Amino acid sequence: MKFGVHAGLWLARWTDEIIPVLKKVADLGYDGVEVSLLGMSDEKAQALAKAVRDHGLEVTCSDGLSPQNDITAQDADVRAAGLNYLRWAIATTARIGARGLAGVVYAPWGVYDPANKPVRARRSAQAFAALHDDLERHDVTLGIEAINRFETDLVNTAAEAKAMALASGSSRVGALLDTFHLNIEEKDIAAAIVDTGDKLVHFHVSDNDRGVPGSGHVPWGEVKRALDQVGYNGWIVAEMFVVAGNPASADLNIWRDIEPDATDAARRALSFMKSTFA
Repeated sequence: MKFGVHAGLWLARWTDEIIPVLKKVADLGYDGVEVSLLGMSDEKAQALAKAVRDHGLEVTCSDGLSPQNDITAQDADVRAAGLNYLRWAIATTARIGARGLAGVVYAPWGVYDPANKPVRARRSAQAFAALHDDLERHDVTLGIEAINRFETDLVNTAAEAKAMALASGSSRVGALLDTFHLNIEEKDIAAAIVDTGDKLVHFHVSDNDRGVPGSGHVPWGEVKRALDQVGYNGWIVAEMFVVAGNPASADLNIWRDIEPDATDAARRALSFMKSTFA
């Protein structure tokens, strides 16, 4: 088991420089950092890869699609642009030194079209199938994140994430589950994890308010037992958003400070993660 923290905890904007965050992550004792590819360039990726190594860290990546890069779109040119973007994201993930890319990689975040959900899900799976060779060549695994109904209509549950991964036919595509979203969408969080089985490729933790895990009402004992049952031994990444007033916080509807200090939240999260999952 490896423990990471998302750099977004400290960023006011998704495009802020990530390198200054790395010393905090290393000093806290995390194994690695998760970085968003939003605002990333080839030059930034190369510099970030060196900085991650210099701090003795490992790295995982997350990303999302824009409406201009929508692999579910009716317009074939927009779908092609989305496929090309994901090819770049996979190559950039490898360039940074990561082997995992996960997130809302199946449709633009915050875009809803429930009447066309089946065809959109099929288009996403077809795109992931087309990416299999890129994933193999760069030794990258893609994680489809199930997120809550207020952020997408396409993949809300663990079952939907698993179904899309299976529909892709790629052994390099699996599911990312996140306790914040599981807490909203699943009637039984442990059962959702168990049912995902070996398609679980990445795991995010925060408590029900997106704050420090262990500080709210997520049933962590059940989460631990479920992860043990499926034999999950990959990354557990604290993805917390706790500071109000930032542009990135507004994107995620963080209207009040969930925790008083981001670095202290990361310290407490790691302590909980180690005591619960190690």
